[in-house]
Amino acid sequence: MSVTENPFDRRRSGVLLHPTSLPGKWGRGDLGPEAYRFIEFLAAAGQTVWQALPLGPTHADLSPYQCLSVHAGNPELISPDLLVADGWLTQEELRQLDGEHGDGFRERLIGHAYRGFLDRASEQDKSRYEAFIQAHAHWLDDFALYRALRRRHGGAPWNQWAVPLRDRQAEALSQVRLEDGDYVGQVFFEQYVFFIQWSDLKSYANAREILLFGDLPIFVAYDSADVWARRQFFKLSGDGRPEVIAGVPPDYFSATGQRWGNPHYHWERLQGDGFRWWIDRISSQLELFDIIRIDHFRGFEAYWEIPIDEPTAINGRWVKAPGDELFKALRDHFGSLPLVAEDLGVITAEVTRLRENYGLPGMKILQFAFDSDARNPYLPHNHESSSVVYTGTHDNDTTLGWYSKMSPLQAHYVDEYLGGADEAMPWPLIRCALESVARLSIIPMQDILMLGSEHRMNTPGTEQGNWTWRFIWDQLNEDLTRKLAHLTALYGR
Repeated sequence: MSVTENPFDRRRSGVLLHPTSLPGKWGRGDLGPEAYRFIEFLAAAGQTVWQALPLGPTHADLSPYQCLSVHAGNPELISPDLLVADGWLTQEELRQLDGEHGDGFRERLIGHAYRGFLDRASEQDKSRYEAFIQAHAHWLDDFALYRALRRRHGGAPWNQWAVPLRDRQAEALSQVRLEDGDYVGQVFFEQYVFFIQWSDLKSYANAREILLFGDLPIFVAYDSADVWARRQFFKLSGDGRPEVIAGVPPDYFSATGQRWGNPHYHWERLQGDGFRWWIDRISSQLELFDIIRIDHFRGFEAYWEIPIDEPTAINGRWVKAPGDELFKALRDHFGSLPLVAEDLGVITAEVTRLRENYGLPGMKILQFAFDSDARNPYLPHNHESSSVVYTGTHDNDTTLGWYSKMSPLQAHYVDEYLGGADEAMPWPLIRCALESVARLSIIPMQDILMLGSEHRMNTPGTEQGNWTWRFIWDQLNEDLTRKLAHLTALYGR
């Protein structure tokens, strides 16, 4: 890591904001000028961490937790402005592309930029490009082929392709490379541009002593390049159909549990290969981030396995996973592990031991702290330093929305615990997070901007209206920046 070998070497605080939520003129936030301006805001506010959601290419639902690849970057985050600055597009080409109607703006944009790169790249540029392709060949070749085939099939998942392509028969794949070579090259270029733009942004942040904090879902989307290219590492039938799928059992929140639909790993084969697949996956993320949160950490100790034909998660079973062996292999390969374990929900003693054995901080969510009594582990007086405290996460309501929906009795309990502060919500909860003994405190951008429920990022269990929230700079004034900087310094972060 470029800033520090141990991101938990001191008390830190940061902001949770996905790059798609940045302002900008190109439909979604990207890695261009507004991202650099956001880093400048973080520095002015005394923050030393920027937490984002997964950066992979998404399906049509836009969820960054169900990506087309565990290695690739999302081309929708590529900045048009930086393509012009690099010389691969002209301003006139950008204006023309912006004026065209219909979907696929960034794919058209990247296609034009790729042709510009082929025409105008210097020998140094071409050498850097070839070095990128070689360094990432273990996933990039398969991903580019997968994208080309998905395009051929109108976006249909890989299990619906013609059998020779579904089953990766060598002759069929060679024919695709021949016929779709230009598009495969465009995907190579797209990924090169993404990684260059992100690397430059990361260097800018690190130079200002700001760490980038990523997010890694434990499971992989079924319709992904990873499952198509590495079927042997997933529990699939001969025709590629999942035999069992992931989820969680019935609990307080759902009488039928949650049926996520991701295929389960074939852990015996992963372990027999020395966990090389996982080592490569973590390596890709460490190229992008200084810290990584692992979502659904408890699944490394035991996971809920649901038969594929079950309509709900009720009739599943717990199956032990080789988490200890995996994290030992990761530690042996990488040394220190700058990982955070998402250990929310009902966590067993075995899961806690696994997390503690490898020195991984857990998570504390303040919005979960006030629904029981003084023994609630999310209450600040029960926090431990080896943890990351949040007011809420991307899956929570905003703090203002959460507080506004409380009964008067619940709100009184929250107010009394927080000391009856005369500040308006969400600042009492932000202050509470910053003063916690937890080594790292993360505040969602919506809470800093004091926004209500209509600005939440995701509502679990729903399919519409998620992952599209964006802020505008007019919502952020100097007073908010100064206040966050003052509280950050006041609590030694």
